Amino acid sequence: MNAYLVRIGVDQAFGGWNAPVDPATGEFVYVPIPESATEFHPTCCRRLKEFQPALEQFCSLRHIDLHADLRCDPDTFNQPIHLDPDFGYLTYGDDGSNRGAGIKTLIDGDMLVFYAGLRPVSQCGHKLLYALVGVYVVAEVVAVPSIPPDRWHENAHTRKVKHWAHDIVVRAKTGVSGRLEKCIPIGEWRDGAYRVRNDVLEAWGGLSVKDGFIQRSAVPPSFLVPEKFSEWLRQQGVPLIERNN
Repeated sequence: MNAYLVRIGVDQAFGGWNAPVDPATGEFVYVPIPESATEFHPTCCRRLKEFQPALEQFCSLRHIDLHADLRCDPDTFNQPIHLDPDFGYLTYGDDGSNRGAGIKTLIDGDMLVFYAGLRPVSQCGHKLLYALVGVYVVAEVVAVPSIPPDRWHENAHTRKVKHWAHDIVVRAKTGVSGRLEKCIPIGEWRDGAYRVRNDVLEAWGGLSVKDGFIQRSAVPPSFLVPEKFSEWLRQQGVPLIERNN
């Protein structure tokens, strides 16, 4: 088995804010990054406003302000988003010649593990809560140019008119893949950066990055012993859902 740890979701570098999490319950809202493309295939453009109801409900239940407390600019709701991964279709796209070169080699039964830097809405000891938010068990990896028009709507890399020549889309297995119903905290601020906690690193069998660094990486780190991670994840007992929120 091979497995990669992939950072996703809106953050300070891509979007200028962080999606919310309730550290007491693990409930969170998945919010994708903004989309840089301006041309999309017909009916394929996805916009931030479809995530607005989930954000507003989350905030209303906790008596916080989406704009003042989370710093989400209301003018961005009509902005296109790079919805990737799309947990509704169980897809994830990447550049198979660069950042996603390792992901391109994944085969049936391998894994993609998604994490995000989320903004806590109550005290939790960290400015950001780094946590797992989704898991894919790979069914297949396909080249974007080979995907027919009737499946363009399934992923951010095929929704837009222009894409890189080596882009790929991962399709995950239903029933064992999806967004985590509640996030699983894994990070802490250590030695000047956000890193995977030492106890979690030990339980996973280690990552390919030095000292569990997860604050930002050009290439997704791989799990050194994916089988240990898979068993650890099973023990967490968190259900998976096949939708974005």
